[in-house]
Amino acid sequence: MRADPLILYGETFDSRLLLGTSRYPSPSVMQSALRLAQPAMITASLRRQTAASAEASHGFWQLLKEAGIPVLPNTAGCHSAQEVITTAQMAREVFETDWIKLELIGDDYTLQPDTLNLVPVAAQLIADGFKVLPYCTEDLVLCKRLVDAGCQAVMPWAAPIGTGKGPVNGYAMRVLRERLEVPMIVDAGLGLPSHACQVMEWGYDGVLLNTAVALATDPVAMAGAFAQAVQAGRSAFLGGAMIEQETAQPSTPVLGTPFWHQG
Repeated sequence: MRADPLILYGETFDSRLLLGTSRYPSPSVMQSALRLAQPAMITASLRRQTAASAEASHGFWQLLKEAGIPVLPNTAGCHSAQEVITTAQMAREVFETDWIKLELIGDDYTLQPDTLNLVPVAAQLIADGFKVLPYCTEDLVLCKRLVDAGCQAVMPWAAPIGTGKGPVNGYAMRVLRERLEVPMIVDAGLGLPSHACQVMEWGYDGVLLNTAVALATDPVAMAGAFAQAVQAGRSAFLGGAMIEQETAQPSTPVLGTPFWHQG
């Protein structure tokens, strides 16, 4: 493992990239993308898979096991607190893990999280022993409340799920990063490797992707590009960017350079 691991709930991960497992052209393409990117975790929706045939669901579970990557179950598609709790408990039994990506949708059009009910649901899951990674907006107060409720990391969106717009409110995201000390993973709305690099340069601890990779012309190549972009952004953050200047500054030293005067 590299000397700069991602640490979540006391566990260390070599990669700062998390990948989803839906919408790929084929299972083999998904497998190839995972092998190349080597993400820290892969997300899976219990509700969506149980809606498929039993044979398809079994095949999907086998693929996840063969990948050898920790699974982060999510509560995608849940619109009420009870749905979230029930889905999380089922996911814990199926995947044999206490990790859960908390999704509580408040608006079907934007898939924006239900910010009014997210905190109490997160608190209940934490009380039940889950390691909760809540999908939320970039709202500072909301994220602070989630941390106060016991979340040791938060996952704010950059833009609505699946839009690929990149950070639409860069100011709020930068303020959020400055004000909170817990790990933060940008979840949703990234479309290009440059988007991932940018948020990592701001000091975010990781990114979670699905659509940007799965719906790319070449998902495998895009998975590799995102993995490289995440690492480049992290390295840039650690390296410390120069201070932006308002006027041109000479980059070539002039000390000791002969001055030739022509009459």
